[in-house]
Amino acid sequence: MRAVGFLNSLPIEEAESLFDVDLPDPKPEMNDLLVEIEAVSVNPADAKRRIRTAVDTPHETPFILGYDAVGIVVECGADVTGFKPGDRVWYAGDANRPGSYASMQCVDHRIAAHAPKSVSPEAAASLPLVSLTAWEILFERLQVPQGETPFSLLIIGGAGGVGSITAQIARKLTNATVIATASRPETAKWCRQMGAHHVVNHRDLVKDMKQAGFEQSDYIVQYADTAQHWDAMCELIAPQGRIGTIVETSEKLDVSALQGKSAALMWELMFTRSLFGTPDMYKQGQILTRMARMVDDGTIATTETKVLHGLSSDTLKEAHQIIEGAAMIGKLVIKY
Repeated sequence: MRAVGFLNSLPIEEAESLFDVDLPDPKPEMNDLLVEIEAVSVNPADAKRRIRTAVDTPHETPFILGYDAVGIVVECGADVTGFKPGDRVWYAGDANRPGSYASMQCVDHRIAAHAPKSVSPEAAASLPLVSLTAWEILFERLQVPQGETPFSLLIIGGAGGVGSITAQIARKLTNATVIATASRPETAKWCRQMGAHHVVNHRDLVKDMKQAGFEQSDYIVQYADTAQHWDAMCELIAPQGRIGTIVETSEKLDVSALQGKSAALMWELMFTRSLFGTPDMYKQGQILTRMARMVDDGTIATTETKVLHGLSSDTLKEAHQIIEGAAMIGKLVIKY
């Protein structure tokens, strides 16, 4: 199969930062789907892993990045149920296994689902990782109420991939007042398009929140810089509120600042279930099944804003340069 990999953690401008490689076709294990990939999206996690995992010691064999994918099932493992060859599936992958920068990939069927039928493969590829992240942080980590119970939700990093889908889910499935952060006119416009009731500037978050009429927020999700916004989040979180973040930090956080409010800090990593093989790993397949239905019935819009073409190191280098610029609105996808 064709693939794009790397051995050393190099600046993306370097010739060997990503390179083309031919590898043997993967063989599905008992729970696997073997998928011929049609489209992927490129996430900040891809660039982080390329930059960080082989700084001092090179990988022994080409490391294949990539998480989000849409493709056609070629073969099913012996224990697979609910899928057959010819099915179009989507998934966000497993950080333990070779990724989707390849023409073929094996994925555990429990973390995959049938792809939405109403959109193109490249449009669908914009959603799996961010949908799973948004769903898990809202309903499993923060346990926001579904239904008619009103609450306020502050999304820090509202114009990015996860922020875009978080706003949509919150607007469609809850009675949230959604406040999103953005600092440019184009990102503010995008946040409103995704469902935000209010947009505030993250550069002076407390002041802008108060000017928008909010002294506090019942829930906060943080998709930008945990340490940078920590003091503001501690000030803005409501008593007995919950903060969720997906962004790691090497800086020490004063978590005792939350004690007086009996507030909680929750971490979300979409890969936790597959990394540890948790008994509820199958729930990711269920979430993706529901998301596919919501795409097909028009409840959720795909979030691709830039489409590149072709499985090649040149295409993926261009994608990584864009992602590393940290100015993306929505999602960058690649049609193979």
